[in-house]
Parts: sequence; C-alpha cells; structure tokens
Amino acid sequence: MAGTKTEKIRQQELRQPDTFQKVGADARDWLIQRQKIIGIAVAVIILGGVGVAIASEVSKRGEAQAGQALGQALAVLDRPVEGVQPAQPGDTETPFKNVKERDEALVTALSDFRKEHGGTRSATTAALSLGEAQFRLGRFADAQTAFSDFLKGAAQNDPLRAGALEGQGYAFEAEKKYDEAIKSFEQMGAAGGGEFLAGMGDYHKGRMLIAQDKKDEAAAVLSKVSTDHANTTAARLSSERLAVLASQGVKIPAPAPAPAAVTDAG
Repeated sequence: MAGTKTEKIRQQELRQPDTFQKVGADARDWLIQRQKIIGIAVAVIILGGVGVAIASEVSKRGEAQAGQALGQALAVLDRPVEGVQPAQPGDTETPFKNVKERDEALVTALSDFRKEHGGTRSATTAALSLGEAQFRLGRFADAQTAFSDFLKGAAQNDPLRAGALEGQGYAFEAEKKYDEAIKSFEQMGAAGGGEFLAGMGDYHKGRMLIAQDKKDEAAAVLSKVSTDHANTTAARLSSERLAVLASQGVKIPAPAPAPAAVTDAG
C-alpha cells in the first residue's frame, strides 16, 4: 500500500507539470487582470485627462490611440463564457461557447491590434496577454515569441517582467526545452514581481531539474527556496517537492542556520 501511495505522489507531484493548473493558474489570472487594468487605465488617462505627465508620455507616437485600442481589444475578456463566466444582467453580447473560443478571439484581437499599432508601448503590453492566450491554446512556439517580444520592449523595471519570464519558461517547458526554461525562470528573481512570485523562479528551476532527473541538484535548489523565502507559496511548494524526493531516497540538504542575533555590547 505504501509503495502504491508513493508512486501516486511521484506521478502527481514530480512528473506532472504545475503549468497553469495550480500556481500557474493564479499567475495567469494575475497577469490577465493587470493587462485589463493597464488597458482601462490608459483609456481613462486619455479620455479623462488624468495624470498630465503620463498622458504626455503615452501620447507620443500614437500612444493615445493605441491605449484606447488596447482597451477595446482586451474587452474580449469581459465577454461571458458559457459555464465559466456567466452573463450578467444587461449583457448584450452572445457568450463564448468555451474558454478556447474566447482565447481564439483574444489572439485575433491582440494580433490585429499589434499589427496596427506596432512600435507603441501598448503593443508591447499586448504581447503579454497574447502570449498567455497562445499558451492556453497549446501554441507554445507562438507563446514564446510573444513573451520574448514583451521582454524586449518592456522597461527593465516593469513589474510585469517576472510574470512574462514565468510564462516564457512554461512555454519552453511544454516543449520539454528544460534548459531554456531554466534560463527564463532564473531571471525571475531579479525581475521582482511582488510577493506572490517571490522565490517562484528557483522553485520552477527545481522542477526542471527533476524533469531532467537531476534530483540531487533539485534538492539543493528547493532547500534554498525554503530558507530564503520562508512563508511564501514558493517555500510551501518546494517543501512538498522535497518531501517526495526524500521518500525516494534523495538526500535533502540541511537547512542553513539562521543568522546570529546581534546583541548590544553595551
């Protein structure tokens, strides 16, 4: 019985990717919501005249029109989806039959938008939601390209860079390009991304090492996540992976000692 249980855990926790099923699903929603917020915010800035400095910047090279057009393209996400996103009172649009149909419509809308408004900041922003939708549709090579376009065009301090790197890593992982996935995940830490993504890059790196059957290396990486990013989602997920590795006989490194408390010599 114990052997059967362990094998089940191995299949569910080690070999099955997390991509957009657990943490990835939250990350996907996190990204989409922020893209909607960005599109709406730009439209508000242009229409309402709020934030003179920002409005001045986005107005260059047609940013005003591009911002409004992006908000319209992202409006696809507000359209109801049968069985997933029920229609609300007052909705006049026919619901999508399923999420796949919605994502196909989103890809079309964002692709057309990027062709018309190429070179704008809004076109760069649109690449992130485009990559997410393409990933969900299983178009992994296209998703990699879209995420790369966002990363090339976005500012180095853009808070969405970490999410784009995670998405890019997922797209590489889906094609079993584990080395490329690791490169993307390794850059997440420097990109920031807020509390939710803290330590997630190293956690994903550990998963990729497991996928390559480099379990000792994975154990070292995952152990460090639990130490460096205590009380985070990444730390919890890393601990779960470590428990499974330990059940398979992998030696788990001892946690690093906590820093010595500084005492007042006086």
